[in-house]
Amino acid sequence: MPIWVTMGAAVTAMIIAGLGGLWLIPFLRKIHFGQTILDIGPAWHKAKQGTPIMGGFLFIVGSIAATVIGYSSWRIFGGADPTAAATTNNALRLLAVILFSVLFSAIGFADDYIKAVKKQNLGLNAKQKMAAQLVLSIALLGILYALGDRATTIDLLFWQVDFGIFYYPIMVVFIIYLSNAVNLTDGIDGLCGTVTVVAMLCLTVICATLEYLELSLYAMTIAGGCLGFLIWNLHPAKCFMGDTGSMYLGGAFAALGVACRMHLLLVLVGMVYVLDALSVVLQVGYFKITAWQHYKKTGEKGVGKRIFKMSPVHHHFEMCKWSEYKIVIVFALFGLVCGLLAVCKVMFGA
Repeated sequence: MPIWVTMGAAVTAMIIAGLGGLWLIPFLRKIHFGQTILDIGPAWHKAKQGTPIMGGFLFIVGSIAATVIGYSSWRIFGGADPTAAATTNNALRLLAVILFSVLFSAIGFADDYIKAVKKQNLGLNAKQKMAAQLVLSIALLGILYALGDRATTIDLLFWQVDFGIFYYPIMVVFIIYLSNAVNLTDGIDGLCGTVTVVAMLCLTVICATLEYLELSLYAMTIAGGCLGFLIWNLHPAKCFMGDTGSMYLGGAFAALGVACRMHLLLVLVGMVYVLDALSVVLQVGYFKITAWQHYKKTGEKGVGKRIFKMSPVHHHFEMCKWSEYKIVIVFALFGLVCGLLAVCKVMFGA
């Protein structure tokens, strides 16, 4: 795919997202779709009370519109043989990834809507979210299977293991974990958007190298859309992406990886997401274990120990008096190093 198509699509997504904020943010304020801040978070987050949520629509619309424009331009100017079966298969694969991302975003939208209407920071309960994500993850794997992706091997970076029928439940857990990991990273101004720009740029190179050109285009437009969104989301944020946006990014990230059969390579690209989510698992698990041990000794409930001052771990650094800008920069640089290692593995087999 010509570089002008990919770059043009990214710039288009950035412009749509950036200019879209001029209309969307005042509209969200007008209908009072603002964030409710919990008391359990850092005290200084209270100043963010009422900041518009659902700003994720900026990069959702921007990335999808730019992908359609970029792909159409590529086809019009002879970028692919429209009569070839591979062209149709690749187009359907791209459509499946986009549709999966949008439906994941719909879960987030329902969550945001409940928060905005009821003025709570709870939204959908865990069972409702998990049920919807489970259905969508199974559906994605089913579509990819129908499109010919029937291998059951998982690439463990330096060797491959065939898991047979167990491949599918493993991939369901993989998709749900990664998509929710992206969602958890959306905790401070600009963090999720900046980390996602880095991750999607790396995925753009990887997808192109593996000759998934359509998916490479989509990854690039998401990066562009996030750049446009960051105009409104860097500290002090004028809007939040909400679960509407973070679930879209999480769904897109996981679906792109599975569609390209990256597996553990995707974990390396999204190491910031993975570790942020892992910090929550460790925090909750350690607290429950120590609380149970304390209960056995004293009979007192609800008293446990914590590993971090607060989880996800970006809040731990925030409680350690790191500025939001510092956290964003350090996390993005760490993500860039991990992403470049993944790119080198694909390009050079290193």
